[in-house]
Amino acid sequence: MKKKIDNAAEENAPISKKRKFFNHVKRFLSNPANIILIVFLVILVFMIFYPLFTLILSTFQVSSITETLFGVKYGDLTGLWWYRMFASDMSSTYFWMPLLNSILMSLLASVIAILYGGVVAFFITRTNMKGKKFISAIFVFPYIMPSWTLATFWQNFWQNPSIGTGTGGMLYNITGLSVPASWVYGLVPCAIVLGLHYAPFAYILIGGILRNMDANLEEAATILKASRAKIIYRITLPIVLPALVSTFLLVFASSMSSYAVPKYIGGDMTVLTTYMKNFLNNGYYGQGYIMALVMIVLGVAILAANQYITGKRKSFTTVSGKSGQVSYINLHKANYVVATILTILSLFCAVLPLITFALESCCVIPGDYSTLTLEYWISREQVGTGNGLVGILFEKQVWQAFGNSILLAFLCAIIAGSSGVLIGYAVARKRATRMARSVDSLAFLPYLMPSMALGAAFLTMAFTFGLAKSFIVLVLVGSLKYLPFASRSGINAMLQLSGEIEEAAIIVGVPWWKRMVRVIFPIQKSTFISGYLLPFTSCMRELSLFVLLSAGSTTLLATLLDNWSQWWPQSANALNLLIIVTVLVINFAVNKLTGASIDKGVGG
Repeated sequence: MKKKIDNAAEENAPISKKRKFFNHVKRFLSNPANIILIVFLVILVFMIFYPLFTLILSTFQVSSITETLFGVKYGDLTGLWWYRMFASDMSSTYFWMPLLNSILMSLLASVIAILYGGVVAFFITRTNMKGKKFISAIFVFPYIMPSWTLATFWQNFWQNPSIGTGTGGMLYNITGLSVPASWVYGLVPCAIVLGLHYAPFAYILIGGILRNMDANLEEAATILKASRAKIIYRITLPIVLPALVSTFLLVFASSMSSYAVPKYIGGDMTVLTTYMKNFLNNGYYGQGYIMALVMIVLGVAILAANQYITGKRKSFTTVSGKSGQVSYINLHKANYVVATILTILSLFCAVLPLITFALESCCVIPGDYSTLTLEYWISREQVGTGNGLVGILFEKQVWQAFGNSILLAFLCAIIAGSSGVLIGYAVARKRATRMARSVDSLAFLPYLMPSMALGAAFLTMAFTFGLAKSFIVLVLVGSLKYLPFASRSGINAMLQLSGEIEEAAIIVGVPWWKRMVRVIFPIQKSTFISGYLLPFTSCMRELSLFVLLSAGSTTLLATLLDNWSQWWPQSANALNLLIIVTVLVINFAVNKLTGASIDKGVGG
């Protein structure tokens, strides 16, 4: 009897704070979403902030024999590099002029992308223009292709025999016409190429807003006899304005981090990325790391402004039950003219580059189409003069680099894509919590960092762990850089999925992993797979992110092309074609098999 009384008293006694704490922890960890958030919070904090810490430390550290020439010892801490970068007699050459060139190039590129992509988006979503599906399909090609392929194409097409390599481009060889040097090399051509490359990005973002905006206001204005110009100015433009500003900032930040385009067609113009690459290649690590840190700060500041603007987008949207039917503008006689112009421009940026790469890869004399041969593709013996290369299809370096690129892209896609699915699930299920918001922000943060600057940060970390030029570093930096695309796709997919579906599975006792594999993933398959596709595609065509980290056995197709472009143009053009065709074929195959597409990933 006494024992029963003691047991009853123990059961009715107040629960201790320690026991309450453990019960709370047990309940917290019983939810898979919470475990996912904790794991990724730890991983992302380390993967993002440790490289940044090593980068900041390296800006004050003497890290090479070259830097000891300035009167400091290897391993010492010094502020010399900061002084030389910002306050010395050479600071104008080292930093301020490249910064000004980068800003001007990015501003012009952003304007071109907004105008071109926005106009195409308007004509496709708001008019009765002919050939919409065809134009829309080929218009996104330049964004799928690497930006530096467009730069190479620009040179191949416009090249004047009196400048550069001394050979003429396609235009000169076919028509005999030539253009000024300023149209081939310099700030303006760099801005045009970057603008053409990012115009499809602007088209995707602006077109998405135009398609999904509530048409009731426009319909009401039409009933009130408002002119079409007034409707666009007073109604359509204010609704689209946040998307325009957001796109402008995103293109500006991406253009600031461009390396290959200014390298190929920049001429004598120097920008931050090319100068940083020169610093690091020549052993001036301190100054190169400072430039990388400046680029990261600028990128984060610019894109933080974008986040603020997109957060305000609610103020420009309309809420109603059902959107009215969009009233398309009748182009009348101008229909075929507009469609023809946009088709020609799209083909110029999407198809003509492939033609020029194919022709230039077969020219014994670059630009001379009377010397076409297939030896640069199929020869088993050395081709050209002194390059030691056989035909592309039989060159061991090419297939080693191709295998490295495919393996890297696959691993990055698996890691980033799977992480994106998990983060999307956890953030969507716990989006009201502070931890979910933190993981969401951290997962997006790598997108704010310029590619080459992030590569430089991981280079400092690689030196710390003795992993310089290691394949594992390429996988880590690639997965981190493209995680934002995958996480956005994952979050969008989960937010579109009703929670009742998973709740029903929970009621019947289906474990979490089975709910993910058999219920959630199959329903949102195309959106999830888009989160895998974009990292794969991006890794295959990426140069700026890997150019500082890839060498020797870790050489990729993009970095091999970067090495060959100056000395062996035929082989370089063949590599261009190989990369583009590979990316396009994989995108086409995945789209046909799963319905996933790159625009879904970008749009997320």
